[in-house]
Amino acid sequence: MKQDAVALLKADHKTVKGLFKDVEECSDRATAQLQKLGDEICQALKVHAEIEEKVFYPAIQARTKRGEKEERDLVLESYEEHSAAKKVIADIEAVDSTDESFKPKIKALSELIEHHVKEEESKLFPGAQELFDENEMLEMGRRMAEMKEQLGAQPARV
Repeated sequence: MKQDAVALLKADHKTVKGLFKDVEECSDRATAQLQKLGDEICQALKVHAEIEEKVFYPAIQARTKRGEKEERDLVLESYEEHSAAKKVIADIEAVDSTDESFKPKIKALSELIEHHVKEEESKLFPGAQELFDENEMLEMGRRMAEMKEQLGAQPARV
């Protein structure tokens, strides 16, 4: 099934949100399960950030003119939020799930991502849907899905 760019990104958001919820419900003693979830979250977010930074954001930047400052600013802010998230992901990947800081690091990442998703879904995505027609959004979605596959992403869990 073909997904447009926004539908693909929203599916990723939903998947990661579910993974964060699984971590919250996981006992601190279930270190193997926590490790697996942490790895899944980090991988999913790295791939998601990559496809946004290589396809989605540049397309918005190329389409917006100086006058459409809101979308341009939202994209620049999104890059900064990705940068912050990547630092936390690196921190998570640097420790083992048996480390007492593991779950708090994932919680911090969850809060960062929750804020980022809220901004994208309420402001950036509607703006993008005004900038591009349906075919352009489908083509962008196709390119992003292809890139996800190349990056070895797990298919989105629904």
